[in-house]
Amino acid sequence: MPVGRDAAFNAEPNVTPMIDVLLVMLIVFMLAIIRVHHTIDAQLPQPCAGACDASPPIVLEVLPGDRYRINRAEVPPHELLARLRSIYALRPEKIIEILGHRGVRYDDVVAAMDIAKSAGVSVIAIAPKSGP
Repeated sequence: MPVGRDAAFNAEPNVTPMIDVLLVMLIVFMLAIIRVHHTIDAQLPQPCAGACDASPPIVLEVLPGDRYRINRAEVPPHELLARLRSIYALRPEKIIEILGHRGVRYDDVVAAMDIAKSAGVSVIAIAPKSGP
């Protein structure tokens, strides 16, 4: 190699490491999005358009202060799972409506939904508001 005025300097950046880092970051962000995005499927109840011969709906009310009611009957928190399992043991359709009262945290409602799923409920519906 000649050193001096006739020497040609060729400065090209090496982009291979940059592409590798970019691909690794892309994979990390894709995995992070999958882990962060959790959903719970909910179904709104449909009004009955005729004579409904189905069994009465089961409504789980989540009250402030870690209290629950199933169809207006108080249920202690430690008995909720067992009570729901006994209710849904003989029912062919495993549908429940969840009603969260004012002042109840979102986490408490999601925890109640999780308990209902553990009891064998297949469809969780959101109970409509009654009144303004």
